[in-house]
Amino acid sequence: MSAGRFAPSPSADLHIGNLRTAVLAWLFARSTGRRFVMRVEDLDDRTSADIAERQLADLAAIGLTWDGPTEWQSEHTKRYDDVVADLNARGLLYECFCSRRDIAQAPRAPHAPQGAYPGTCRDLTDAERQRRREETGRAPALRLRTDEITYTVDDVLHGRYTGIVDDFVVRRGDGVAAYNLAVVVDDAAQGIDQVVRGDDLLPSSPRQAYLARLLGYPEPTYAHVPLVLNEDGARLAKRDGAVTLAEIGVQKALSQIAGSLGWPTATDPESLLEVFDPARLPRHPWIYRPK
Repeated sequence: MSAGRFAPSPSADLHIGNLRTAVLAWLFARSTGRRFVMRVEDLDDRTSADIAERQLADLAAIGLTWDGPTEWQSEHTKRYDDVVADLNARGLLYECFCSRRDIAQAPRAPHAPQGAYPGTCRDLTDAERQRRREETGRAPALRLRTDEITYTVDDVLHGRYTGIVDDFVVRRGDGVAAYNLAVVVDDAAQGIDQVVRGDDLLPSSPRQAYLARLLGYPEPTYAHVPLVLNEDGARLAKRDGAVTLAEIGVQKALSQIAGSLGWPTATDPESLLEVFDPARLPRHPWIYRPK
């Protein structure tokens, strides 16, 4: 059975913007008869199990329900390792020794898209790779050898979107699966065919859809929703005042979320489900003003 999902990274408590996106992901899934699943994206060493538990408690407190147990990425490293091994056996990976600074300073071909990896390590010989390993003193990342420059996805709110597909990293130098690989593999494993998330992640969707196709997975339906910003037009942060559920309160947070979406009020997510219409969703960021 198909599913939608919410997949927070437990590096900080959820703020009103995260909660709004979670409510929208739930509404998209439930309104289309999908299961709704929860996944904790805790591969990064900056994440915390305590924060994850607080996030899950906040999501339950505002009335979100999900199907089956919560999945934790850290419990599925073999899942990612198996996919990396398969891609490597197909000759689709290569070692990369570049730092972020190396990439920023590398010369680029005139036609290369801005922000794309310049291909520095793509065609190194065995001897050159060994020399790079000795010079850098660090383990290499693994990059996907792609045959596309751009890829186009369909988004419910943004229409057809074309973005960069460069030779992106699938496994970091520390051996941990990169976000673009982990999220694709997890979505396929969980039967997720609807991805609703903040529109700051829209540029990553062509890479992920391309990788899904390469792995023989179905491409999901995307809906990238506008972010919530502070009065200066920047992302919400603790300095912006009352932004977490503990500070705002459940009922007030639900009312604020409902108002930001054009609905007068809400007592719980079920009440929003009755009036939910993706076509009427705002296309611009919500400027949050604590009251």
